[in-house]
Amino acid sequence: MFRTERFQGYAVEFSPFRENKLACATGANFGIVGNGRLWLLGLESNGLIVDRVYDTQDGLFDCAWSENHENQIVASSGDGSVKLYDVTLMDFPIRFWQEHTKEVLSVNWNLVRKDCFVSGSWDNQIKIWNPELPKSMRTFREHTQCIYNTIWSPYSADVFASCSGDQTLITWDTRIPRSSLTIYAHNNEVLACDWNKYRENVIATGSVDRSIKVWDLRRPDKAVLEFSGHQYAVRRVKFSPHSEFILASTSYDMSLKLWDTQKGGAIFDFGQHTEFVFGLDFSLFDPHLLVSCAWDETVRLINY
Repeated sequence: MFRTERFQGYAVEFSPFRENKLACATGANFGIVGNGRLWLLGLESNGLIVDRVYDTQDGLFDCAWSENHENQIVASSGDGSVKLYDVTLMDFPIRFWQEHTKEVLSVNWNLVRKDCFVSGSWDNQIKIWNPELPKSMRTFREHTQCIYNTIWSPYSADVFASCSGDQTLITWDTRIPRSSLTIYAHNNEVLACDWNKYRENVIATGSVDRSIKVWDLRRPDKAVLEFSGHQYAVRRVKFSPHSEFILASTSYDMSLKLWDTQKGGAIFDFGQHTEFVFGLDFSLFDPHLLVSCAWDETVRLINY
């Protein structure tokens, strides 16, 4: 366990290049008002240690490592900005964008093309960015409420998904002017979505209605699976990079759960956090290692 003292955790992500590096995006005062901090952490035999921190004037809500530059990471902020850092340099971001007009809740790097990332904001807008350009390349406006998650397809360089407070999951193709599919996924706000890494048409969603649903985009009229087990809103879902059947979730009920989509039930329950659990990630290098972060100011490594 590592303590992000005075800062509550919103997102945590392992480096795709180095098995012993990870980052955590946090905000003071629960991200409502006050500073933010991006923590760069090292994984050693005795646990997590601080490599470096970057302080910001507003809370940080998400982070994503570059897929083509091992020392770069992007973070999204409560002031509507998106910042790109080089972890070999101290203090300041190497690029700074200020186009969103409200909190940016999500950033995610393109896994296929690797040269761009997508952001989603409470201003109901989605933007695509190239880190070499001073302005966003594209803006998408179809959601009618705040956007919580934007995730690139692991199969197509042009396809991504988003979920929103308007209860929808939307898929997009940057080669066409409008969205390609809209699913009314839940009866409440949809806070999380993720693509299956092994099945290109499968996406999971998590909602304030406490449920997790798995969708086949070829048959979008009804979810192919639904999991109920969390007591409060599901804040994040993430498919394992090591198995097509393993899905992880975090919740405001202070728990992290693993689900088996083949057997159709929960297979692991982690309950050591003492506040809302926001962030989670799978290690790309260790198939049995997870990391989580929460409002209890802790980052926890989980072996399952």
